[in-house]
Order: sequence, then C-alpha cells, then structure tokens
Amino acid sequence: MARYFTLEQAQSLVPEVRRMLTEAVEARAELEESQQEIAESMKRAHQMGGVELDTERLVMLRKRVGELGGRLKDILQQFEELGVQVKDLNVGLVDFPTKYRGEEVLICYQLNETGVGYWHGLEEGFRGRKRIDRDFLDHHQGDPVH
Repeated sequence: MARYFTLEQAQSLVPEVRRMLTEAVEARAELEESQQEIAESMKRAHQMGGVELDTERLVMLRKRVGELGGRLKDILQQFEELGVQVKDLNVGLVDFPTKYRGEEVLICYQLNETGVGYWHGLEEGFRGRKRIDRDFLDHHQGDPVH
C-alpha cells in the first residue's frame, strides 16, 4: 500500500532525502566511471593481446564496483522504506506520492532545489510539473497518521 505524504511531511524529509540523493548520485557516477574504465581496459588488453593489462587496478575497480552497487542498493531500499519514489539518479529526482482532489499525484523534488515546490500527475512526469499553489495546498492530503 502506497504512503501518501502531506506537503509538510515531504518538506520535513528534504534534508534526509537531499543527503541520500547526493550520496546516491555520487555513487552512481563513480560506479559508471569504474565500469567504463574496466570496459576500456579489457578492450585495450584484448586489442594488444593482454600485454598492458593492469590486473591490480582491475581487481581494485571490480571490488569498488561491487561496493558501490551494494551502497546504491542500500540507499534505494531506504527510499523505498520511506515511501519516496526515486525517478532519476542522473539529476537527483524523487517524488512523494500524495492525493489531490481525490486523485493520486506526486510532489516532486530535485536535488538542486531548496525544498518541495512542485507537483505533477502520475502520467505527466517532470515535464508536467506545476508550482504548488493555494488550490493544491487546499485540496491535497497525505495519510492521516505518519
């Protein structure tokens, strides 16, 4: 069952969400870099018959990939436990489910923002973001107890 957030609940989670998102974005970027370096090293070694294969570096990179993958999995699990939906780790984008006029919608937060200030429908996505206005404040609701 989905958790529905009030605007206040979402806003109160922003510091924790920001910390987690920052860590996840950095881990994802480092993971991609490490995987790319492994792929390039293997390609180069294949092309040169294995002559310039730095096995120590590859072992270290593979270990780091495993660590980073595990860390990302842990962070994503933490988001799931909070009820926050991760949408894009390239830019640090998450959504907080809520109800507006009886329909499920999403309060949207991006890493570079100071707090929650936008929402969108389930099918609209980031491009359909709208500023939170008085009507939204008057007609949205979260779970009664959280």
